[in-house]
Amino acid sequence: MPPKKGSDTMPEGGDAAKGKKIFIQKCDQCHTVEQNGGHRTGPNLFGLFGRKTGQAPGFDYTEANKSKGITWGEATLYQYLNNPKKYIPGTKMVFAGLKKPKERADLIAYLKESTSK
Repeated sequence: MPPKKGSDTMPEGGDAAKGKKIFIQKCDQCHTVEQNGGHRTGPNLFGLFGRKTGQAPGFDYTEANKSKGITWGEATLYQYLNNPKKYIPGTKMVFAGLKKPKERADLIAYLKESTSK
């Protein structure tokens, strides 16, 4: 289900190549995307889409992440990546977020490709 209209609207046509650059600059130090990739400070993201929060096997999540109860998809990631601490109060993720809608859309396009191969 796509994000609702208004300020939460995800731009169409995210660019996975640009998203990969954003991932390397802002996410790679804490996350991996490869199947069977190890956890770092943050969990491995392979299989992210369709998974409930706080459910990557072997990662020590906060109670806030485990109990959020949402399933990761384009709409939930788009909102989360804007301000992770606001979306899941109590998360230990220190990333401040991506404020530019196009950057979030590009990153999500990359994550869709890279976490499901």
